[in-house]
Amino acid sequence: MLNNAKTLRSNQTAAEQRLWYHLRAHRFMGFKFKRQKPIGRYIVDFVCLEHQLIIEVDGGQHAEQVAYDQGRDAWLRSQGYTVLRFWNNEVMQQLEGVLEQIRCTLSPDPSPASVRGE
Repeated sequence: MLNNAKTLRSNQTAAEQRLWYHLRAHRFMGFKFKRQKPIGRYIVDFVCLEHQLIIEVDGGQHAEQVAYDQGRDAWLRSQGYTVLRFWNNEVMQQLEGVLEQIRCTLSPDPSPASVRGE
């Protein structure tokens, strides 16, 4: 499984690369995110372990595996994680909205803040 995670890290989609730019190196609100992290028998796209937040960026193949994704998300939630899912096109075309939704999930304070960590 670790080799598979390593391969996934090396072959990110354009949407994953774009989101990772904002999440990596504590850039996003000072939180630490990991990418392609094994959790149980699954590999999640991004995770903030401190806040037990998982972010999944889905391509078109996920439209055909809804039941699998629902079961996977249910298991991850049973382990205490919150799971946010975004389509690739959301990340590519509405990045600010995606980052705002992540910010709102991580922050109990609903006031606007810089989501880029700039």
